[in-house]
Amino acid sequence: MSIPHGSYEAFLAVARAGSFTAAARALGYTQSAVSRQIQALEDETGAALFERLPRGVRLSEAGRVLLPHAEAVRDRLALARAELAALRTLDGGLLRLGAFSSAGAALVPRTQAAFRARHPGVVVTRVEGPSVKHLRLVAAGEEDLAVVSPASSGPAPEGVALHHLLDEPMLVALERGHPYAGQRDLRLADLADEEWIVANERLEDTLFRPVVAAGFRPRTGLLALDWIAKLGAVAAGLGVTLVPALAAASVRPDVALVTIHPDDVPYRAICAATPPVPTVAATAFLTLLQETARTLLDDGLR
Repeated sequence: MSIPHGSYEAFLAVARAGSFTAAARALGYTQSAVSRQIQALEDETGAALFERLPRGVRLSEAGRVLLPHAEAVRDRLALARAELAALRTLDGGLLRLGAFSSAGAALVPRTQAAFRARHPGVVVTRVEGPSVKHLRLVAAGEEDLAVVSPASSGPAPEGVALHHLLDEPMLVALERGHPYAGQRDLRLADLADEEWIVANERLEDTLFRPVVAAGFRPRTGLLALDWIAKLGAVAAGLGVTLVPALAAASVRPDVALVTIHPDDVPYRAICAATPPVPTVAATAFLTLLQETARTLLDDGLR
């Protein structure tokens, strides 16, 4: 059964008013327009919905059966309009957010806090994981926005738009008693004999990608997949490692962070990934991400 919403509206108005004329006046329609809509509804349902009386009308048995269903349609449509309006005004809705792990140290939580303060009605869900995973989820329509570090400067994957946020410098993490702890602008060549702690034997798939491309090949011996293990090994004097500047504030106190010389410092691009046409909530979150990234840069990211 395919019934225009206007026919339900006219039906409910006539049922309330008990008169085609009064219903037309309440709706701002002509009486003939209301009569046509009721006739179309009766043709569609195959039943007379009103008993015509000398003065006005009253619901027939079929009309009484249809009434609660028409009211339910009216209420569901009103709810749909309210929810759609909430999406437009960010008074409601859902934002599905993804991020790689170190983006969760400062960039994403600060942005999320600002977004919640401005749009408390929007529910934000967040999942962490590698950038390649989030790019796939955004392309599949399963995430609305993700903070990622793309593997290369090539084109974005199909179905994904990349929005550059910042170029993040790396720092070197050393044990507190290391001879270079407390120095600034360290040359990577000075650390050529150090044991480097990495997450992958293939350095091109790690934070070392830029420095490997520039010709520096660190000596690696310990593989550690997560930051707790990496920094624990550094604190124990088992080696040194690169730390993204965005994660610097979360480094444990028994580890020293040293800046790298401008000629050597590796950077990685940090981007927001969205569908080509982002949702209203994703667009608002992206604006706040860009503001947070600028603030972090102003606060000391080189």
